[in-house]
Amino acid sequence: MIKPQEKSSLFRKIPKTDRILEKLPGDIPHGLKINIIRRVLDDLRQAIVTENLKSIEELDLKHVLPLVKRELDKSLRPSLRPLINATGVVVHTNLGRSLLPEEVFRQIFEVAVNYSNLEYDLEAGKRGSRYSHVEGILCELTGAESALVVNNNAAAVLLTLETLAKGKEVIVSRGELVEIGGSFRIPDVMARSGAILREVGATNRTHLRDYENAINDDTALLMKVHQSNFAVVGFTAKVPMRELKELGDRYGIPVIEDLGSGNLVDLTPYGFMHEPTVQESLKAGADLVSFSGDKMLGGPQAGIIVGKAELVDRIKKNPMNRAVRIDKLTLAGLEAILAIYRNPEDALKRIPTLRMLSMSYEETRRRARKFARRLRQLVPDGVKIGYMDTVSRVGGGAMPLQELKSCGVVLDLSGISGKGVDAALLERTLRAGDPPVIARIEEEKLLFDLRTVREKEFPVLADAITKALESVTGGKA
Repeated sequence: MIKPQEKSSLFRKIPKTDRILEKLPGDIPHGLKINIIRRVLDDLRQAIVTENLKSIEELDLKHVLPLVKRELDKSLRPSLRPLINATGVVVHTNLGRSLLPEEVFRQIFEVAVNYSNLEYDLEAGKRGSRYSHVEGILCELTGAESALVVNNNAAAVLLTLETLAKGKEVIVSRGELVEIGGSFRIPDVMARSGAILREVGATNRTHLRDYENAINDDTALLMKVHQSNFAVVGFTAKVPMRELKELGDRYGIPVIEDLGSGNLVDLTPYGFMHEPTVQESLKAGADLVSFSGDKMLGGPQAGIIVGKAELVDRIKKNPMNRAVRIDKLTLAGLEAILAIYRNPEDALKRIPTLRMLSMSYEETRRRARKFARRLRQLVPDGVKIGYMDTVSRVGGGAMPLQELKSCGVVLDLSGISGKGVDAALLERTLRAGDPPVIARIEEEKLLFDLRTVREKEFPVLADAITKALESVTGGKA
């Protein structure tokens, strides 16, 4: 135990703030430097009080200064920053979802650094509507009569229900009362909108008669919801949109569908399970369809509503629309991504999300071989580089049963495990790097699924792995 007088002596050895300040670069904000220095010095004082100081050398300026510089670097680094996604999950909700094509970013940049006709009609010379910039192309691509874009699909669903069914009943199959990431639950959103949920059917089977038996004078909508990130298999039944639309027409009730991720391109030719496209849903009779812009569409975050003009117009006039409206940068990105969809084959090549999803197993294996050749020249002795067949995922709550056969590169660290190095330690080190690398651990090996790593990132990824290995082994490759 340290005696009180010894603690006093240790406190006096802590470097003064002014001494540390004069050693720091002058271009860093003074207030930030002061805050960081105080935080580091407070930690040292706490270590003395709790007797966690390992040695008196920890109080030397030559030890304290690197701590301060490290904390300054962390504070000056943006919190939101790029990373390398080597997980194989294409639409990774936690890692920024879809990547924008560079040409789309250029359009966003031009709108961002210049004034624009956001709400100005250039032909008429008077105020215009921000929605006009994407409404026409959305109708062209989907066959809808009208369209509206808000800031995400949750907002699209909320706004639709609040406009068309507040105080009224909305009939939904029990098997479609989904919860997706971030605790977004259809029943909760419905309650917030003021609509009244009317559940019908069973979890696994819902029939047309279930909907019809629930219809009454208070019924405002019949609603279908994409099951998103889960699937019910086996003894199941659900009502097709076409049949539900016929029922709705018979009783004069609109039918709406929340498609979740929303596809504009049929991916079945690439081995995918069938997912209804937005066009198919509208053609089957849906009066309104809502879907996301930043998932399968491959664009910026947005909630898109397409369908009958009379219903869309009512939603546009809802005062809540202003609270969830889309901004100019998202509009610019969305317009640019939609323009690519005019040629579906072009979209598969130019939109990163679609390109990654449609990538063949043979292509992932070729990429794995190419990356492994590069990596073998860099890693230290004892680290084995190999291949592993694996399964990539669509992600984003879309196609939960879809398995994308893929090939990844694996690092087997068993040859250096005597140094206390294992896959978990290397995975943590890569996550803490610059740029961070997010990989997977399978069979006690570190796996890099190259479906979600662009080839231009290969040198960066190889360098990150090399530096991480140097860090955990304490030596150069």
